[in-house]
Amino acid sequence: MEIRELRPEELRRVCDPQQFSFKSTEELTELSEIIGQERATRAIDFGIEMPCQGYNIYALGPSGSGRATAIKEFLQRKASSGKVPDSWAYVNNFDDPYQPRAVRLPSDEGCTIRDEMDELLEVLREELFRAFESEQYQQHYNRIGRKLDEARTAKFQGLEAQMIERGFALLRTPMGLVIAPVIDGEVLSREQYEKLAPEKKSDLEKYRPDLQAELEKTLREVRELEREAKEELRHVDQETADYTIGHHFEALRSKYPDLEGLLQFLDAVREDILAKVEQFKKPPASKGKAPSDEDPFAFMARFRRSPFEKYRINVIVDNCDVQGAPVVEDGNPTYHNLLGRIEHRAEFGTLVTDYGAIKAGSVHRANGGYLIIEALDLLRSPLAWEGLKRALRNSEIKIEEMAQQLGLIATASLAPEPIPLEVKVVLIGDPQTYYLLYSLDEDFQELFKVKADFAVDMDWTSDNLEKVALFVHDRCQDENLRHFDLEAVAKIVEYASRLVEDQEKLTTRFGHLNDTVHEANYWASRNGHDLVTAADVQRAIEEKVYRANQIEVRIREQIEKGLIMVDTEGEVVGQVNGLSIINLGDYYFGRPSRITAQTFMGSKGVVNIEREAKMSGSIHDKGVMILSGYLGGKYAQDKPMNLSASICFEQSYGPVDGDSASSTELYALLSRLSGLPIKQGIAVTGSVNQRGEVQPVGGVTKKIEGFFDVCRIKGLAGGQGVIVPERNVKNLMLRDDVVEAVREGRFHVYPVSTIDEGIAILTGRDAGERQEDGTYPEGTVDYLVDKQLAQLAIKLKDFGKKDEEEAKEEDS
Repeated sequence: MEIRELRPEELRRVCDPQQFSFKSTEELTELSEIIGQERATRAIDFGIEMPCQGYNIYALGPSGSGRATAIKEFLQRKASSGKVPDSWAYVNNFDDPYQPRAVRLPSDEGCTIRDEMDELLEVLREELFRAFESEQYQQHYNRIGRKLDEARTAKFQGLEAQMIERGFALLRTPMGLVIAPVIDGEVLSREQYEKLAPEKKSDLEKYRPDLQAELEKTLREVRELEREAKEELRHVDQETADYTIGHHFEALRSKYPDLEGLLQFLDAVREDILAKVEQFKKPPASKGKAPSDEDPFAFMARFRRSPFEKYRINVIVDNCDVQGAPVVEDGNPTYHNLLGRIEHRAEFGTLVTDYGAIKAGSVHRANGGYLIIEALDLLRSPLAWEGLKRALRNSEIKIEEMAQQLGLIATASLAPEPIPLEVKVVLIGDPQTYYLLYSLDEDFQELFKVKADFAVDMDWTSDNLEKVALFVHDRCQDENLRHFDLEAVAKIVEYASRLVEDQEKLTTRFGHLNDTVHEANYWASRNGHDLVTAADVQRAIEEKVYRANQIEVRIREQIEKGLIMVDTEGEVVGQVNGLSIINLGDYYFGRPSRITAQTFMGSKGVVNIEREAKMSGSIHDKGVMILSGYLGGKYAQDKPMNLSASICFEQSYGPVDGDSASSTELYALLSRLSGLPIKQGIAVTGSVNQRGEVQPVGGVTKKIEGFFDVCRIKGLAGGQGVIVPERNVKNLMLRDDVVEAVREGRFHVYPVSTIDEGIAILTGRDAGERQEDGTYPEGTVDYLVDKQLAQLAIKLKDFGKKDEEEAKEEDS
């Protein structure tokens, strides 16, 4: 059987700088799409164009793929040509201050209207005070006062005349007006009155009831006069105030005739000022003037609010400076940050609030545009997810206190009028969160109908090469970094392919590439380069590995010292170097492990020692079980397979899972059965099926490099190498030093598609093919295995007969 070895050019795909259609990255224009994410881009575009409710978007994909940045930039380009949404404000509800009213304002005039209203209130503050201090108003005021005094005096004079006529006088006391008897012009005291003769008393007392009734009548008439005067004065105040403020309100109304909500508010303000005109007759407080120390209650003045404060417009969403539809990214999506909050202020030990303390949330700011939220951050915030769903479901934003949502308090609080909501929400998260929400939350299915699935890789094409170069260009341009020469860009492309371990693919996890661009720029600065070179990129990659590979280095040291037993020379029966992956989260690497097999007489089949020790996962267990199927299908068609065998990962002290070592375990088992030694300089990876076909596995590049590093520290003798599945050849993106060693013949990579090919490489013997008579050619691996299995079956049968004979002899 001919043994094929991979050529150096098959071990790595090299990006030739000459294939770029540009001469330097400075010539490139700005990137205008999400690179390599046509499916996700199409889904996002569909979601934002759909006018129906519920077509919000969940963007799922791996972390580090640049989803958030790419989506934000994509939405900003889409939104730039969109309509700027209206601004929103809350104003006082004079009928019920606990329910402030929402007012829609034009997008480009919200801040202008607020400022005009503030200016109007300042003007009213001054002009109202001047109007009430004017000579004309004082004349009206004095005229009404004089008229009241004259009428009141006439009433009392008439009453006094009647009383004098009947011997009484009208006295004014601290207790009010009283009637007292008078004799000879002198008002009698109580003692003097008691000394009068009974006849005199009787004459006086007969007039008292009539005079008392007349007094009460007069007092009623005087109070009516005072009420009429007060009403007349109030009417004058209102006429004065209306004359003073009317033209200001009319000017503002005529400027915004189409804003119904604003016009209603202006009318309400005008009516409230006229209804409470007494509040505005006081002089306006001077700005910056400290309260007088002579006033014992002067300190309270700083807490006293102006009566004009309740007429201000609280603009919570101001789109005056917004270009196109808003794109809002909420990095801390708590309940109040999303849906708004009502702030409180302390006054005399009490927390108070009003409509002016209403603050917008990110949903308000994104209304009419797009809102981007990290799914996990949203789900971790209490009530935030439920609040967002309620807003989307009802198409309105209702600001409520979180304590009210939880039912913790029952005190009176503001209940602002809800604001209509029209927004597209983009949740960004991992696939697991998406599928959990879809399965467990019915609202999620109705509200997030668009799934934008971000791929982890894209095809290696000329268009995508240029897009990677555009990405590098944009990072350098936007962040003021050194530009890359073409060889440096080519090195970035190769690294993008290495990250996905595929010669035909490039990674879409641009967060990693972005880090590499920054780190390469750092090393270019250290090396004094005007442009970033390929050497700078390579240094950045190597330094990144160096910062993370301490555990890998320690394991290699233990292998070099013999603490972890791995042979890279010689031949051993039933022993193979398997390759596995150790994943540390931010870094993973390949390491060789000794796998051994033992066979002996019995019928237990293949025993997985890791499984018996409860150290293996289900996938690894399945891989070991496949070995029995392979052996039975190939060697037990003409005889029973009476075999007991054990397979073990030597020096394994942690969980073992995956089936990438199943072919390795089979090679060890075949070696033990045939008695043929296996070359210890050749490591193996790949899974196997029951037909003996070697199947592709993951992490092939790292596994080869891991074994190469071990061989290098123990000495490259020229015979070392790795057997990999044929279908994994396109996944090889090996380091330059490994490729160079293969080119020089110091290391080898063997692709195989069947177990027969692999065992021939490991033993130096042809595997053999079954002949017409069902036997295998003498001297081949299959011949020796088949022979050994037949002998084990006969021995087990003979041993069983011997036991039966001995048992019979004992019975007799």
